[in-house]
Amino acid sequence: MGTRRAFDEIMGKGGSTTPRPELAALGAWLDETPDAELRRRQQSAEATFRQLGITFAVYGDSDASERIIPFDIVPRIFLADEWARLSEGLVQRVEAINCFLDDIYGERKILKAGVLPEDLIFGNPQFRPEIAGMRPPHGIWAHICGIDLVRTGPDEFFVLEDNARTPSGVSYMLENREAMLRLCPELFREFRVAAVDSYPDRLLETMKSVAPHGSGQNPVCVVLTPGHFNSAYYEHSFLADSMGIELVEAADLVVDDDIVWMRTIAGRVKVDVIYRRIDDDYLDPLVFRPDSMLGVPGLIAAYAAGNVALLNAPGNGIADDKAIYSYMPEIVRFYSGGEPKLPNVETWRCREPQALKYVLDNLKDVVVKLVDGSGGYGMLVGPTASKAEIETFRAALIAEPHRYIAQPTLALSTVPTLSDSGLAPRHVDFRPFVLTGSKGIQVVPGGLTRVALKQGSLVVNSSQGGGTKDSFVLMDGGNTQTQTQGGMTQGQKS
Repeated sequence: MGTRRAFDEIMGKGGSTTPRPELAALGAWLDETPDAELRRRQQSAEATFRQLGITFAVYGDSDASERIIPFDIVPRIFLADEWARLSEGLVQRVEAINCFLDDIYGERKILKAGVLPEDLIFGNPQFRPEIAGMRPPHGIWAHICGIDLVRTGPDEFFVLEDNARTPSGVSYMLENREAMLRLCPELFREFRVAAVDSYPDRLLETMKSVAPHGSGQNPVCVVLTPGHFNSAYYEHSFLADSMGIELVEAADLVVDDDIVWMRTIAGRVKVDVIYRRIDDDYLDPLVFRPDSMLGVPGLIAAYAAGNVALLNAPGNGIADDKAIYSYMPEIVRFYSGGEPKLPNVETWRCREPQALKYVLDNLKDVVVKLVDGSGGYGMLVGPTASKAEIETFRAALIAEPHRYIAQPTLALSTVPTLSDSGLAPRHVDFRPFVLTGSKGIQVVPGGLTRVALKQGSLVVNSSQGGGTKDSFVLMDGGNTQTQTQGGMTQGQKS
């Protein structure tokens, strides 16, 4: 089992039975709170999520099309200095992603310099030649990024993948915190936890900041959803409601003379900024898929004319591609002139013959992923795969090596988690959210911690049986006995 050699974020290294000194208060809370009480609180949180309709769809699952993601009551904690280092690395990486997108749809200096092979861009289905030469308002392409991180030691964080298209999960971050404040208020008296409840305000501020020039003091912003059948529909409606803006579908919008209008009972209203939760393919049937019923005809023409901002910008999907990910250290160096502050996980590009040979020789020890895969699908975890699964992947790799990358099986860090037999270490990953507007970059002080609920499992995706935890980011002097109202600290806009 991977859990034995993994770094435990609460207990520290080497199978210690006492928490790290800075987290002694959490250890005391776990010792003093009876198992039955922890379970009661956890069940209360999940009952609330079910009532609120915080569900996700599992496509192709006939048993349950809508499920809640299991919630774990034990929080994951980042110390202030850990968070400061992470934030620096996240800002550097998101700046590089924005520069990269601006460049490949513009001058393509990085290709002229020979840093990336051209076919990796032009042969990529996520590269949108229709967008080439267009510039988004204020030159920002990736307004909302979710950068997936894993941890293997006290100071060892790695980027697992970049999500610059339509990263989801922020509603879980917010609802998990709401549940913890209600069910475990004593923890917020012990720790000074940075607030996450300002995220909708920060997102709206980001949207307004990138409105096209001439939009006026109060630009009209909307969230564009594919509709209630989408797996993340709860999040779309939650965010629109939290920001106090309209949630719209394609039928609510019309483009006239390269201007986007929203139909309302009071007449048409000009729209300046659209947070779109629809993939490029379906965004505008006049430019992308002509059979799309989810998109708005003429939307890309309005965007090209500079009359509407789209968050995230069309064409961003190429920054999510796992083959491009493998070049991110070079991309960061090219645009920043410095070394990456957050390293990648070692990655073998199966399109390269030497890498392919290594991967084929070591399939039982590595993780193999589709370059355009997501959600834990199209993936082989060698150490836990059957011989038949390994041989199936071997054939796929030999047939289409360019479609795959491989990575070592990391000993992901663990956090104590409530299992059927009591508290036990379970592997976690982390998705912090980074907002980029015309006034700068903000790293939200928290994020989505996903936890593999099965013993020894490294797969944390909700579609594959994973759960979530609240993520505490401690402010300086994070462990405090003097504060009378920890909830007040949490509730401040940080």
